[in-house]
Amino acid sequence: MSGKVKVGIIGSQFEADIHAASFQIGSEEAEVVAVASPTPGHPETLARRYGIPRVFTDYRQMLLEKDIELVTIAAPNYLHAQMTLDCARAGKHVLCEKPLAMTIEEADEMVDVCRREGVLLLYAEELFFTPKYVKAKEMADQGAFGRVHLVKQSERHFGPHSPWFWDVGRSGGGVFMDMGCHGIAFCYWFLNRSPIRSVYCQMGTHVHGDKTRGEDESLCILEFESGAVGLVENSWAHRGGMDDRVEVHGEGGVTYANLHMGNALPTYSEYGYGYAVEKAPGTKGWSYPVFEELWNYGFPQEMRHFARCVRGKEEPIATGQDGRVVMEALFAGYASAAKGGKVCLPFQPPAGKKPIDLWLK
Repeated sequence: MSGKVKVGIIGSQFEADIHAASFQIGSEEAEVVAVASPTPGHPETLARRYGIPRVFTDYRQMLLEKDIELVTIAAPNYLHAQMTLDCARAGKHVLCEKPLAMTIEEADEMVDVCRREGVLLLYAEELFFTPKYVKAKEMADQGAFGRVHLVKQSERHFGPHSPWFWDVGRSGGGVFMDMGCHGIAFCYWFLNRSPIRSVYCQMGTHVHGDKTRGEDESLCILEFESGAVGLVENSWAHRGGMDDRVEVHGEGGVTYANLHMGNALPTYSEYGYGYAVEKAPGTKGWSYPVFEELWNYGFPQEMRHFARCVRGKEEPIATGQDGRVVMEALFAGYASAAKGGKVCLPFQPPAGKKPIDLWLK
């Protein structure tokens, strides 16, 4: 229980790269010592980029490494549950990417097994650590807005990086599953985990019907026991790169947090340049390059916090139970979109069903 936490990463592409970079930024608390991925060439490339000494093509071989204490899961959604169970039974703390699982039964088993094995199940929700959003919550908790009655969170871009996101058999849903989980978690956390009482959702496939059966736009209204309402807006049909923002409305005030614009350099270029911001399609003409992108998202702060949790220095802010709450709301959202009406919680979906199944029928 001393020294840097030894971390192994399952996965080798976009999210795994974020994990590796974020641990490197917060290197005083943890170090990544291994990466595991079956994709030819990818784990080796990630290892070279971040100086990770050990590479595995089978994560179960990585779990045999005795010094690894925390394993992060940056793999497709349908693999989360089994990987979590294997990690827990190997005595490793688990940091699982969102959404937590594909079914409620999987989520419950993940939480239960990690509890029985005495390991942490940490839920990778970076919006709990995003500096702008943390400041907004801090002000709300200090009474800046009086009684908060409306929280909005929107995240929009033109679609995900990896092909598996478009395959509902592997992802469990479309944009609502992919990014609605962020907005649900954010509203729930911002409102101090007031229980969700109902979910109303509209969704459709407007642009990407050639590549997915899942929805590429969704609107979700959450009613909380506190009386507040959460509005979650998500799109894979939004041109121009990532757009992520929050609004908080109370009887005594309001705040607006645009994650990217306040940290961007409005730029015009006839020729283009290397990189502007996540999901931006190009850099010719007007663009908005960001700086300290991972820090502004909250990833290094998140990984530092989770490493400190492993050492017993902090209590986890985002746990598997939070992920389970989000899963129930996701299921209710797809059921709501299918029936065209509000769905009350608690909500128990049919056993073995993925969220998207309730919409596609």
